[in-house]
Amino acid sequence: MVYTVTFNPSLDYIVSMSSFEMGMTNRTTGEQMFPGGKGINVSIVLSNLGIENTALGFTAGFTGEQIEREVREMGLFADFIRIEKGFSRINVKLKDYDGTEINGMGPEISEIHVNELYRKLDCLKAGDVLVLAGSIPRSLPDSVYSDILRRLQGRGVLFVVDATGELLLNVLQFEPFLIKPNNHELGEIFNVTLTARADVVPYARRLQERGARNVLVSMSGQGAVLVDETGAVRMLAAPEGRLVNAVGAGDSMVAGFVAGWTRKQDYDYAFRMGISAGSASAFSEMLATREEIERVFAGLES
Repeated sequence: MVYTVTFNPSLDYIVSMSSFEMGMTNRTTGEQMFPGGKGINVSIVLSNLGIENTALGFTAGFTGEQIEREVREMGLFADFIRIEKGFSRINVKLKDYDGTEINGMGPEISEIHVNELYRKLDCLKAGDVLVLAGSIPRSLPDSVYSDILRRLQGRGVLFVVDATGELLLNVLQFEPFLIKPNNHELGEIFNVTLTARADVVPYARRLQERGARNVLVSMSGQGAVLVDETGAVRMLAAPEGRLVNAVGAGDSMVAGFVAGWTRKQDYDYAFRMGISAGSASAFSEMLATREEIERVFAGLES
C-alpha cells in the first residue's frame, strides 16, 4: 500500500484574467477550484494509474470540509485528521501571469494532532511506501519529516520525500528510498546554478553520500535526471508537447515513479513512468489521466 501525507493541504483557486492592474478591481475570465497539496496530487495521479493508496493529512474549517468532499468525489481513499481551530489554506493561482501565486498559511497543528498521525503511521508494514510531500505549517519544526522516518526506521517501509531545504536535508540520515528535488532546489542546497542535465549529477551524488538511495531531479523543459542506488545515471529530455499547466507536474513525476517501481521494481521503467506522468500533467489542464500518461510513455519508447 502507498500512503501519502500532506501536512498543509489547500483549496487551489485557479483564475484566468485578461489583465491585472494593481490598486484596481480585477475580474476573472475563468475559474477552477481543486483540492491541492503535493501529497494529495500524488494520490490523485497514483489513483489515475490504478495504484491503491491512502491520503493522510490535516484539514480544518469549512475549507477543510470542502477539500475532503472533493477528494471523496474523486474516488480517493483518505483518512484526514480534523483540526478544531482555524481553516485549511486557500492558494490563489493567477494562471496567465507566469505562475504567480498567493499561498495561504494553513492552520496550527498541535503535538496532539501530530501524535494522532503517528498512530496512523504505526500501522505501516514492510513493503509499504510512504510519500512525504510539500510544505508544513509554521507551527511545526523542520524536523517533523525526519521524526517520522526515525519512528518508522527498520520496518521495511520505502520512504519517498519531496521537500525543500532543511525538511529534505534532515531526512537523509534515514536513507530515504527516493528524494525529488528540482534543479533549482538542488542548486540552492549547494549554492550553485544548475541548468544542464549533466550539471546536476555530482550534486545528486553528494546527496546520496549523505544517505539518499535514489535522487530524481526534475528540470522542467530540460527533462529529468535519475541517479539511482546502483550508481547508474539516467537522463531524458522533456517530451515534446505544449505546456498548459505546470501546477502538479513535479508531484505527478513522483507518482509516476512510485507507480512504475511498484509495478516492476525496475529503475529504468520507473524513471520513464515518472517523466511521462510529469509531462502529461504539464500538457493538461488537470492532473494527468492514465491514458494521457501512457500516450507520453509510448512516445518515449518510439
